[in-house]
This record gives sequence, structure tokens and C-alpha cells, in this order.
Amino acid sequence: MATSSSSQRIGVVGFGHLGQYLVEKILKDGPALGLTLAFVWNRNPDKLKGSVPAELILDDLSSFADRRCDVIIEVCHPQIVKEFGLHFLSRSHFMVGSPSALSDPDLNQNLRQAAQQYGRTLYIPSGALWGGQDIQRMNDSGKLKALFIRMSKHPSCFRLTGDVLSDWTEGEGRRVLFRGSVAELCPLAPNNVNTMAAAALAAGTLGFAGVQGEIVSDTALSDYHVVEVEVAGPDGFSVHTVRRNPAKIGAVTGSATYNSFWNSLLFCKGHGGRVCLC
Repeated sequence: MATSSSSQRIGVVGFGHLGQYLVEKILKDGPALGLTLAFVWNRNPDKLKGSVPAELILDDLSSFADRRCDVIIEVCHPQIVKEFGLHFLSRSHFMVGSPSALSDPDLNQNLRQAAQQYGRTLYIPSGALWGGQDIQRMNDSGKLKALFIRMSKHPSCFRLTGDVLSDWTEGEGRRVLFRGSVAELCPLAPNNVNTMAAAALAAGTLGFAGVQGEIVSDTALSDYHVVEVEVAGPDGFSVHTVRRNPAKIGAVTGSATYNSFWNSLLFCKGHGGRVCLC
């Protein structure tokens, strides 16, 4: 349950590159900002030893409630959102780092209902999405007509289900891997399209089925990821943004996205029983 003190207790679920970054930031900068690390959980607990104080390591995620968190942030895998999302919201605000999980319409609806029932906020971090708040405002005013997102990365940066990209070779250039609805794309690349999922949640009237996405493998992109967003409104209104996010070969998450997540976490102060893009 949420604490009554001014200091917010944060639980971090996942200790990959992004989880490690957030844990280090909370431990180093959190106290001055009113943040306290309540626990860290990782599927492989051995990875935490030597990096996280022993008293902060949570061995069994099902006992998370004992740590009395104000906010729990998932930076692990969509499956964790499916298994624990409802439980997290019953006890704390919940920041979903893998919003591709919400492409499941039943889970999406259940989490929204839980947020409303318990008066907790379901936070969706913007991540690599540029202009998310503007998209949400257009959506809420009924002016959003269409939304398209293209994500282009070096092939080593994709984590796809199946063998869609198993035959890539260095120097092959550009290859369109998929183009269609974000609802269809999320199960194909659950770890790569969270930016698109955040956009689909911001564009609620279009939703996952209405927002269109494209993922592109490009061996020329050895230094950054590219995210393009095309928004269409009434009377010919349109916006096209291009975001180049520095990223090393093989990196699922671009470097600028780490700070974006940190800023999103600082925003999570409780905004009522609803979904909130942050």
C-alpha cells in the first residue's frame, strides 16, 4: 500500500540495462528527490548480487506487497505485466515499461478497470515516443484521424519471435520486416515496439488496431535508432517527426530513452484511477 510520508518507495521489476540504470539513479539521486528504493526483482537473482544491497533484493515477486511500495515500475517483459499487473495495481501505482502487453484487449481493459477500482494510476512512459502528449490531446479533442509510426534499427537490435530476421547479413541494407496494425505487430516484436504501444494508448480512439506501424531492419544504422511519427488531423493537418536515438550495435533501447524513463518515473506522483502517459 502507498505510504503516507513524503518519500516515495519504488519497486523495480527487471534488472536489464534499463533496470540497472533506474536502480543506480534511485540509489544515487533518489533521496534528494524524495525517492527510496523498496526492492529490486530479477528473473535471475544471481545478477543482482554485488550490484544491489542484499536487503533490497526481492527473491519472490509474489511477496512484493510486503515492501509497501508507492510505485512499481516494470522494465522486464510483457509476461510480467500479464501475470502481476492486476496485483501491482491493487497495492500501488504501476508504471508499465512493456506497454506492448496492453495490445491484449482483455488485459488492457482489466488493468484500466483495476486502476479505477483501486484509485491507482497506470502509467505509460513515453520512452522513445516524441510528441505523445500532443497525440493524446488531439485524440481527446476528437481531431486525431490517423497515426503511423516507423521504427528503423540495425538488425542486431531486434528481438523478434520466430525466424523473421534470422538470415540477415551485414551490408544487406534496408529491409521492411512488417507493416500493419500495432495490434498485429506487438506479438511479433514485444521488446522492440513499446514506443508504438505507447502511441496506441495515447491515441485511444484509434487504439492498437487503428494505429499503423512499420519496423525496418537497416544495416546502415550502426549508431542510432530512427523513430518516425506521422500524425493526421482534420482539413489536411499533418505532422511528421523524425527522432534519431543514439544506440550501440545490438542495443534494444537507445541511450536517450534511459533518461526519458527516469523523467517519467519522477512524474509518477499519483494521478487518480486512470491511465496516464508520462
